[in-house]
Amino acid sequence: MPTLGIPSRLAPSLNGSLANKPRLFDNYAPHATAWDELFDRTPTPHQHCSAVVERLGRFHIHEFQAKRSNADLAFVNQGVTFSVYSDRRGVEKIFPFDLIPRPIPAAEWYVLEAGLVQRVRALNLFLHDVYHDQRILREGVIPTELVLGSKGFRKEMIGFTPPGGVYIHICGTDLIRDTAGQFLVLEDNGRTPSGVSYVLENRAVMKKVFPQLFADIRVKRVEDYPRRLRDALASVAPTSASTSPHVVVLSPGQYNSAYFEHSFLARHMGVELVFGQDLFVHDDVVYLKTTRGPQRVDVIYRRLDDDFLDPEAFRPDSLLGVPGLFRAYRAGNVTLANAVGTGVADDKAVYPYTEDMVRFYLSEEPLLKNVPTHICARPEDEKYALAHLDELVVKAVNESGGYGMLMGPFSTAAQRAEFAEKIKDNPRNYVAQPVVTLSTCPTWTDEGVAPRHVDLRPYIITGSSTWVLPGGLTRTALTKGSLVVNSSQGGGSKDTWVLENGRHPQ
Repeated sequence: MPTLGIPSRLAPSLNGSLANKPRLFDNYAPHATAWDELFDRTPTPHQHCSAVVERLGRFHIHEFQAKRSNADLAFVNQGVTFSVYSDRRGVEKIFPFDLIPRPIPAAEWYVLEAGLVQRVRALNLFLHDVYHDQRILREGVIPTELVLGSKGFRKEMIGFTPPGGVYIHICGTDLIRDTAGQFLVLEDNGRTPSGVSYVLENRAVMKKVFPQLFADIRVKRVEDYPRRLRDALASVAPTSASTSPHVVVLSPGQYNSAYFEHSFLARHMGVELVFGQDLFVHDDVVYLKTTRGPQRVDVIYRRLDDDFLDPEAFRPDSLLGVPGLFRAYRAGNVTLANAVGTGVADDKAVYPYTEDMVRFYLSEEPLLKNVPTHICARPEDEKYALAHLDELVVKAVNESGGYGMLMGPFSTAAQRAEFAEKIKDNPRNYVAQPVVTLSTCPTWTDEGVAPRHVDLRPYIITGSSTWVLPGGLTRTALTKGSLVVNSSQGGGSKDTWVLENGRHPQ
């Protein structure tokens, strides 16, 4: 019998000792209703996945287990971790990684890439507009109170244009596939999106564990991300900067959940990782304290929220920021990436209008569609959400990481009653969406290879031009049946392979 989904002519010959041992996909059964990233429901590999399935399908289970052990050891040795604040057993966790990749064909990727570039262009134009002319509000495309009432809207940014005119320099846009295989945008992360370090580490480990696989299958590179990011940030340095702008990564410190990523990116970009106490402002110019004396800083890739950036401008009790930093920013002497006030663009109650932003600012039809969303700030949407809590996913507009969320079909009556009161008390703080059955990908579990739900977070970098990292972070819900993929909620990740099997459209 050939391996599942693999033509018998491609199945490798087996010696007697292995002939009866199961291979990786022998017992795999795709999800009954979800789109599977590797197989159709026959199950036969999708055409673009046939080479990946054939080569991985050669491995017997015990061989694959050995590869998994090698990968786990590599992650332990490299200290690839994240933090879960709510876990009493300890803060630092090794990020769960699954060795079965998630392939995307080149032709499909080019459409996604164009849609992501279009979306980020519209979001940047929206941010400039709401902090200047507010034309989109005056013309009634988006309700004024929804934008000006957002916690992410910063009145301090009104009338100010950041150096280079860019607000969102790094965007992580979360995509999901529906049961028909169509990609939809679940949300945009335009403040301090995290996770890209895992993309790079996942690829490095995969190349160590499966060197021959990468020799056989052409996959687009992800290793250029740190250089691309550094160059993009340098390209939007203030005009007063030198020809070699001084870029730093500003971290809140080692107890932040993404501290591994902060140090990883600084190291691979070849720039300093700094904390608030390492910087000071003099005459509206930012300096780094060094043993050689003060050094001017031109660009700060900041990984802390607006509130904590500057105790003089925002929270006076912040010990993480730099006094006078916002004043230097407003004077045009330093670039902050991402800009202050970008949170209004990824507010979950503003997100449903992103398709309208594309039409309004670019006079184009959106290439990527949103998940249909009920904004509880609208009375009719609130009424619908309250009447259908058992069918919907309810999200707090300013939460992330899977927190502040109700999964209606999997909730208890008590949980729904609690959320109903929260919505009634503050409808502006909630949105509701239908449950979308996320696509699945074969994933190693305690019971062998089984389908697990996944999403995708591509990373879009904007400086003087825009570039999209090929692929992005595929997050995996490791619990059977779960649709929550966040690492903070027990999720893991996969390497995302954009296959070089197609020509870029001209």
